[in-house]
Amino acid sequence: MFGPRLQRARAEMDRQGVDALLLSVGADLPYLTGYSAMPLERLTMLVLPRDGEARLVIPELEAPLVAERDDFTMVPWGETQDPLDLVVGLIGQDATVGIGDTTWARFVVGLVDRAPALVLRNASDVMTPLRAVKSDDEVAMLRSAAAAVDRIAGRLRNGEIPLVGQTEAQVSAELGRQIVEEGHHHVNFAIVAAGANAASPHHHAGDHVITEGEVVLCDFGGTWLDDHGVGYCSDLTRCVYTGDPPSEFVEMYDVLFNAQAASVAAATVGTPAEVVDRAGRSIIADAGYGDYFIHRTGHGIGVEAHEEPYIVEGNTDPLVAGNAFSVEPGIYIPGKWGARIEDIVVSSAEGPDPLNRVDHALARV
Repeated sequence: MFGPRLQRARAEMDRQGVDALLLSVGADLPYLTGYSAMPLERLTMLVLPRDGEARLVIPELEAPLVAERDDFTMVPWGETQDPLDLVVGLIGQDATVGIGDTTWARFVVGLVDRAPALVLRNASDVMTPLRAVKSDDEVAMLRSAAAAVDRIAGRLRNGEIPLVGQTEAQVSAELGRQIVEEGHHHVNFAIVAAGANAASPHHHAGDHVITEGEVVLCDFGGTWLDDHGVGYCSDLTRCVYTGDPPSEFVEMYDVLFNAQAASVAAATVGTPAEVVDRAGRSIIADAGYGDYFIHRTGHGIGVEAHEEPYIVEGNTDPLVAGNAFSVEPGIYIPGKWGARIEDIVVSSAEGPDPLNRVDHALARV
């Protein structure tokens, strides 16, 4: 698994003229090695040359956590050693290197201090084309994660997760508990926004007590580990209403329902990402809610909850088979209410493949 990924990375490096990748904390490291580095002041860095052996420079005390593989060699360093000197020794003083996008600035500055002739590039230039196209095995992992959160959403819709009388934070904690219980390794987020709070797309669940007669927007997901230690993310949003919703809300939700379905249907191979965004956005705008849809339609998903491709105006890249992304239009009326519907979708030669299958209709509990 990792050997072919490393080879694809090297082929892309060769195409772009990158001599080495330097990958520290972030999603690229586990994608290529199966190891997720802790964000420590002690440097962990995969040094992947275009030609030659891959080496993982790692603190000696962290080395026992790494599953040894034939695809790379570990280079442990002790507390009195300078790991950046080790890295420069492996790549040389004069090279074009791709730096992991989330590498700490202190390490990037330190590398330049030690080797001023280095030419720095973003490692994402190399890694994004690889990670954006999921293999069949990766799609299977995303599908398993999606099915798990579907089961939770089904219980939410059926009234099996208490809402009225609970605080948003209590419901969020319960969703998080079930995310892990359903097989995820950890919780990434569990947004619970009730009433007027649902007008804030990234609301932090707080001490608001949910009452009868409110919309409750729940957006939640976690990370599902494969057998090699690489995590794949889930992400799902559904809305329920405590009691009978007013006709005004039902009409708004129907617009959102149709917009979300239109964007999913538009997500065919060869379609530019911005066209998928327009498909649902035009329906929302035509219904008079255009000013209340304030974010992109979606984001890619995989090892990270947010990655390429982004489903947004201005992204003219056509979808390709294996792209995985969210489709999540929303309508948010400040001070009043909001709603969002979200599925994870994979583009395939047979057409859009929504991984989330739980009912999209507005549930009343």
